[in-house]
Amino acid sequence: MPRVISTNVGRAERNSAKTTPTGIHKRSVPEISVRAPGPKHGGLGSGVLDDFIGDREHHGGDDQAVYAVAREELDWWGAELGRQLDDGMFGENLTTVGLDVDRAVIGTRWEVGEAVLEVSGPRIPCGTFRMHMAERGWLKRYVAHGLSGAYLRVVTPGAIRPGDGVRVLEAPSHGVDVPTAFRAFYDDVDAMRAVLEAGVLDERDRERMAKRTRILDPGLT
Repeated sequence: MPRVISTNVGRAERNSAKTTPTGIHKRSVPEISVRAPGPKHGGLGSGVLDDFIGDREHHGGDDQAVYAVAREELDWWGAELGRQLDDGMFGENLTTVGLDVDRAVIGTRWEVGEAVLEVSGPRIPCGTFRMHMAERGWLKRYVAHGLSGAYLRVVTPGAIRPGDGVRVLEAPSHGVDVPTAFRAFYDDVDAMRAVLEAGVLDERDRERMAKRTRILDPGLT
């Protein structure tokens, strides 16, 4: 059964990539409590209680409340990089096993422990992530690989612990998955069209994507 193997939170630490501190270095804890944090600007930041977010301009809020990464993906990158990647290394709050996090359809709902979470979109890598990984060409390699883990909304708050199963409750029929949305952020016109037609991602991202699509494909109506 798909399950959580690690629940992770970050504390404020120095960030050499920015003037603000960062909480990207997550450490395993016995459990986390999740709740909807409200809007990105003016809300509570992370959807995970006691999880620090330094850059509230670009991170946190309801659409980025919780971040999940598959242990299988960490192992794949560990083999590529020749190093052990611990649970939480990608800044994820939930490390899972047996769950195809990276190909989840946006809008899919999972029951995880006491909580219900909804897949909301991909993680877009930033300079803090590059600094944290300390690998030459990291962002370019990560984007080329195309699998980003998934951001999640909190539909039902509650506690999540290592060992909790993950049960898929429902999935939308539009079929737009997390990698498709990820490619759309990097000017893949077909992916952008799919995202816009399905109406996934938040309104601001869709508006920006629509403008960008018209630039890249003037024939789009």
